[in-house]
Amino acid sequence: MAATPLVQQIERFIENERLLERSLPVIVGVSGGADSVALLHILNRLGYSCIACHCNFNLRGDESLRDFEFTRRIAEEWGIPFETVSFDTLDYARTNGLSVEMACRRLRYDWFEERRKKYGAQAIAVAHHRDDSAETLLLNLIRGTGIAGLTSMRPRNGFVVRPLLPVTRKDIEAYLSGEGLDYVVDHTNLEPVYVRNKIRLQVLPLLRTINPSVDTAIYSSMQNLREVDRVYRAAIEQQKKELLRYEDNCIHIPIVGLLALPSPKAFLFELLSPCGFVSEQIDEVLSACDGMSGKMFLSREYRLVKDRDILILGRQEMLPEGDIVARIETWQEYATLLQGRLSYRCVDNVNYKLPRDKSYACFDLDKLSLPLVVRHWKAGDRFVPFGMKGSRKLSDYFSDRKYSLIDKSNALLLCSGDTILWILGERVAEGYRINPDTRRIVEFNCKK
Repeated sequence: MAATPLVQQIERFIENERLLERSLPVIVGVSGGADSVALLHILNRLGYSCIACHCNFNLRGDESLRDFEFTRRIAEEWGIPFETVSFDTLDYARTNGLSVEMACRRLRYDWFEERRKKYGAQAIAVAHHRDDSAETLLLNLIRGTGIAGLTSMRPRNGFVVRPLLPVTRKDIEAYLSGEGLDYVVDHTNLEPVYVRNKIRLQVLPLLRTINPSVDTAIYSSMQNLREVDRVYRAAIEQQKKELLRYEDNCIHIPIVGLLALPSPKAFLFELLSPCGFVSEQIDEVLSACDGMSGKMFLSREYRLVKDRDILILGRQEMLPEGDIVARIETWQEYATLLQGRLSYRCVDNVNYKLPRDKSYACFDLDKLSLPLVVRHWKAGDRFVPFGMKGSRKLSDYFSDRKYSLIDKSNALLLCSGDTILWILGERVAEGYRINPDTRRIVEFNCKK
């Protein structure tokens, strides 16, 4: 069967963007609507090994069942493997505090990824086209965005590929009509309930009254911005290489170097927005650069701390102060804790050579009272550093050692009851030292 001009255009786009290869299967998201039916038909026609995957979100009653039956039937007629899943979308949205739109998106892509792994598929093909891309640009513009948001949808985002991006909805409908292919209509797409629908049904038609070629103009602008974005990203990556330091699973950002950049705000946006920080926080971070140490900014998973002349970015420790992370109830000859980060061995004091590395701590085993625990520090903790007589506040010790807030929260203590024996990897406490009368030794080793 001779390929139509639209099929040839999509084939060239797939090849130029290196989206797919014919040697591996591809997951194809199929709702039953015009776009996804055209995508499945075209990819199958081009010889790709497709698995049609359909999500039933149970939001439209009989229409949802109709869509399932339709997609199952066309997959069977075209000889394409078919998989489906049914979601309680409203319950998922309530439980996770999401809008229905966002719940559908998360459920859909999580399940598609599961199917991709199951089949060893090379990619997940979705049916976004040029009109969708224009809608996304306007949506991002309304919400506020950086240059990446103005480039709208990309042909590839991880394992998700969009082979229909160069064609319009009208092109797709003309193709389906020419091939005599049916599709279903989601009537919620015809109602201005969701923001995207309002853009499609109200905003874009209004813009077309101002410029009938606005769709082409938006697409051309996105193409131009994509080229600008490549230059911009290359510059940001070079700045990251020159400026950032990586220590103890954290990123250190020297403030002097940051403020000397052509646009500190743009740099921070590109560094912090993938970690969940929003634009307002980035403005506050820049303001805090001239302030005192200790200012902290939190996203859902990360925290950024101003510590003297640097900013420190790291994952949040979700454990509360003083939380116990390991416990030793009985002695063994050798044992590991904290997924292998901490180990100990019990040995007789015969020709024992004391390690000088502070990643080791050695104690007179017979002086220790079980159980021992490993916990996070908490306000009010005191200990007697090795070689001293009086106790000190742990917070003062941390300050003297120039611990950042992140260093403090990551610090772990080996304790017997209320007595701190060792700041792991740092300082041993007085009182349990080895002496000539020691018979048995317990040697701890902490790996960073």
